[in-house]
Amino acid sequence: MNHPAPPAPLRRPFPVELLTSLKSAFGERVSVAEAVRAHHGRDESPFDPQLPDAVVFARSTEDVQSVVKLCGQHEVPIIPYGNGSSLEGHLLAVQGGVSIDLSEMNRVLSINAEDLTVTVEPGISRKQLNEALRDTGQFFPIDPGADASIGGMSATRASGTNAVRYGTMRENVLGLTVVLADGRVIKTGTRARKSSAGYDLTRLFVGSEGTLGVITEITLRLYPQPEAVSAAVCAFPSMGDAVRAVIETIQMGVPIARVEFVDSLAIRSINRHSNLTLREAPTLFFEFHGTEASVKEQAQTVQEITAQNAGEDFEWATRPEDRSRLWNARHNAYFAMLQLKPGCRAVTTDVCVPISRLAECVVETEQDLLASPLPCPIVGHVGDGNFHVAILIDPAKPEELAEAERLNHRIVQRALRMDGTCTGEHGVGLHKMGFLLEEHGEVAVDTMRSIKHALDPRNLMNPGKIFSWAA
Repeated sequence: MNHPAPPAPLRRPFPVELLTSLKSAFGERVSVAEAVRAHHGRDESPFDPQLPDAVVFARSTEDVQSVVKLCGQHEVPIIPYGNGSSLEGHLLAVQGGVSIDLSEMNRVLSINAEDLTVTVEPGISRKQLNEALRDTGQFFPIDPGADASIGGMSATRASGTNAVRYGTMRENVLGLTVVLADGRVIKTGTRARKSSAGYDLTRLFVGSEGTLGVITEITLRLYPQPEAVSAAVCAFPSMGDAVRAVIETIQMGVPIARVEFVDSLAIRSINRHSNLTLREAPTLFFEFHGTEASVKEQAQTVQEITAQNAGEDFEWATRPEDRSRLWNARHNAYFAMLQLKPGCRAVTTDVCVPISRLAECVVETEQDLLASPLPCPIVGHVGDGNFHVAILIDPAKPEELAEAERLNHRIVQRALRMDGTCTGEHGVGLHKMGFLLEEHGEVAVDTMRSIKHALDPRNLMNPGKIFSWAA
């Protein structure tokens, strides 16, 4: 058994009339095959699979509209599906229903290079998008590690390794097309860089995790590809030394593009998985973007800061192939860490704290982990105060799950005490519903619930996620 999902209302039988209508409208793009449903009923979370009753492969906003209207007629839940890389149970069909697979909606609809914007469909992945932008001299920087879909990244308000310089999806989504729970379509935002016209509906849907509507188009900010890029790694004798070096770098105002923390256990797994020979010690991965002169200046400043914080073995990776190898290894860290305990599942933490409290939070967390019998490697986008612990458990041992949840609870409580958040980028999903209430309080969560009731009065959009339907 994996981690059981929170209890949900019993599933109702799937209406035969709905299946008939879906097959009439979409033909072979509707599937009730066990293998297809299983693929759409699990993600990278430790939760047990929760399969939808049917899967529909959409190709347009009109397709999504049609599915939503048909499901609405039969009061059947709808779960949007991108690449399935979420970590908190976002796409699990806890009340059954129809999974709308958006992976075939993967076109670039328009590139407006002069304005540094692009409009895409939700199924396109970040790698596909940047490949399409290659000849424009521009790129989309949000990089959560997994090759997630842009729709999923918008729905979970993702960020990743570049957030310290370029921000998160919240700052980089300019507008959306959304199919609402009643089948109506709205467009939020424009390609203009700012607006004070009414409520900010774009930000309402960015981070809503599919609970308010289905995103079918996204307009994004782009950035010029930097003239020069350089990367480096630096090992430290302790986690505290490494994190203090990051804090000083940020406080000095160095416009660093990436700064990632990887502890010694995670380094060991990365070395094995990616055939590297990095020193097994707390390590920072840096990347610098800008002109040749500015990159050199940034790098010199950071090298001085790391030296003052006991940094050792500062090594450069200036060739593109060396940088790619280094960052591919960092991006594959999750799967590398799983190999530390064959057959395991990971319970991942996702706290984010103010940068001034980061060293304290990480060091206290390290003490908790050293006292635990479970392997618990740490990685993090520490430039913006966000770090992750991968608590590796045997899914057949309930006592290990209980220990993982105990550790997770302590980490979240610590972050909240330090004016931080329970989730910096993964979202709430199923796993953090209780933590959301602790973080924001009854009134704030009830305000969120009121918005959900207004836009989705029958609770058909990805039900059972973020908060309970009733107070």
